[in-house]
Order: sequence, then C-alpha cells, then structure tokens
Amino acid sequence: QVQLVESGGGLVQAGGSLRLSCAASGRTFSSFAMGWFRQAPGKEREFVGGLSWSGGNIYYADSVKGRFTISRDNAKNTVYLQMNSLKPEDTAVYYCAGKYYAYLTPTDVRGGYEYWGQGTQVTVSS
Repeated sequence: QVQLVESGGGLVQAGGSLRLSCAASGRTFSSFAMGWFRQAPGKEREFVGGLSWSGGNIYYADSVKGRFTISRDNAKNTVYLQMNSLKPEDTAVYYCAGKYYAYLTPTDVRGGYEYWGQGTQVTVSS
C-alpha cells in the first residue's frame, strides 16, 4: 500500500551538496521507519542512514557521519537526505526505504525494510 518516490539526485562537484527527497503515499505513516541506501556499480547495496517515526531512533553509516543528515516531515510524508561535503566515493544510486513496526516497539532502522523506491542517481565528480 506504500509507494516511495525519490528525487533530487544529479551531478555535483566534490565538496558540493545535494538534498534528496523521498515522498511516501499510502497508509498512515505512524510507526513507519524510513531510511536511505545506496548502491554503486559492482558493489552491494549498503545502508546510509535511517530513522524512526519520531526521529528518536536514528543511525548513520560511519562513512557519512558528520556529512549527511536524515530528517523527516511527517506532515508531508517525506524523508530527506541532506548530503554535504560530497566525495566521489558517494557516487551511487540512492534508494529510499520504509517499513512499518509495532507501535511503541523499538525497531532497527538499519535494515528490514519492505518498501523501496526506484532510486535516484547521485554522481560526484572530482
């Protein structure tokens, strides 16, 4: 019942910034964790960051800590990934993901997602 659509990707010079958005539609988004993953050519998909409905449970991959910020606007059913100080190694297709979890029950935002967007390309030139 949930559809996720990413936007905001593009080509940027190293050191620059991009802001990705993921708009969700379908069910209520209470108790709905969301996150970002990325996949570079020839590599497996990797976790970038995720957060719970309230934002109280948040986790980043070590490779992006201090540079990327995940946030969400639940009134707009949208999650964002602000990417600063981009590096060529950040080049990948970025995917938005979501999952429901039991209300008031902690969930691991690093994985277990069941809904996925189609991805948006981020290319960082040197």
